[in-house]
Amino acid sequence: MTYESVDALQRALTNDVFHYAKDAKKAAGRALGTLVEIITFYLIKSWGYEKHTAIERRLPEYANPEITHNVEFSLHPSEEIKSIRILKTELPLTSKKILKVINSTEYISSDSKSTQLLSSDEILRNACTLYEDDSQIIIAYLGKVTHKNYRMTVNKLRSHPFAVLECKRVGVEEGVKKGPQTIEKAKQGAYVARAVSSLQKIRMSNGSIYGILHLDNGELRYEPYEDFLRCVVESDDVSLLRDFTLTVGVVSNHGNWFTSNDPNKELKVLAQSYDWLLFLTDIGLSDFVESLLVKPAKKYQHIRDAFIGSYTGRPGVNRFTKVKIALEADLALQKYFVSNIEKVENWFNVISPSGYSIKKLKKELALLSEKNWKEILR
Repeated sequence: MTYESVDALQRALTNDVFHYAKDAKKAAGRALGTLVEIITFYLIKSWGYEKHTAIERRLPEYANPEITHNVEFSLHPSEEIKSIRILKTELPLTSKKILKVINSTEYISSDSKSTQLLSSDEILRNACTLYEDDSQIIIAYLGKVTHKNYRMTVNKLRSHPFAVLECKRVGVEEGVKKGPQTIEKAKQGAYVARAVSSLQKIRMSNGSIYGILHLDNGELRYEPYEDFLRCVVESDDVSLLRDFTLTVGVVSNHGNWFTSNDPNKELKVLAQSYDWLLFLTDIGLSDFVESLLVKPAKKYQHIRDAFIGSYTGRPGVNRFTKVKIALEADLALQKYFVSNIEKVENWFNVISPSGYSIKKLKKELALLSEKNWKEILR
């Protein structure tokens, strides 16, 4: 590994990329947070869940819609409306143009969004929302790109997600003894993880965690949490699934004084709150930076170009985020993740649930995505 720790990686970015910034170290830290989000998104994409994905959505608490929380990625029941080819000469691909092309006048209203799936200079908006109301989200996704055409798919997503994923960098910066901000962020993430799903956690007097769920018949069902969670995921019971959301946290190290096997307070708070907590290792993050941003092979050069071009000190040029990314960088990232998916999955350690692998998470997401959500959410 080129960088012995995330601290060393942050120092390298500070010196080589963010030297222009007033607070170069802070800028490098923010960039590392962006990289964690991008790795998470392209992992989801490589697993085949892009057309279930919404980005930066505000989700209501369970049975308490007056309070909503912003989540980075949410996976929703998805139904394709239309898949079409559009000539490259048709840029930009605006929401208005897309809705006209797919002949969906029912979504043209005050709730329509002024967004662009693809700009004139080929900046892609991942999971581009065209329209939304209380029950549905209409989202456009870009597919295969040829010399002359773009393949575009428009899907209808149900508002209630079957899973959410959030990214957190936790720990203490190098040279700092305490990190009050990171523990507060961890607590915020933990609160959201506990608030969005119908399957609630309670702690018993002996320290064990039970799950409790309010059934349609008015009864309360409670069982040891891990057993109950697996039961819900594998079930087809409408009463168990209707308001259930699997919560997944992805954390990375901020400082080099703890590991997934030696958790600090932040990790303990998050591990007892999310259904799944994945730890993106220093090795994984460094491998991503070394392979794609520092010394990429020629076929991945567009990734480095988009990253470096986004951090010039000038406002409004960022083309390397989970929301907006240069198209050529997106295509290269897709190629890398699909070609190296086993290696990428090994970048992650599973902190909780104990004893499970990331392949089990993939299986649970697959089970949830394949439920008969039309019947469950009617």
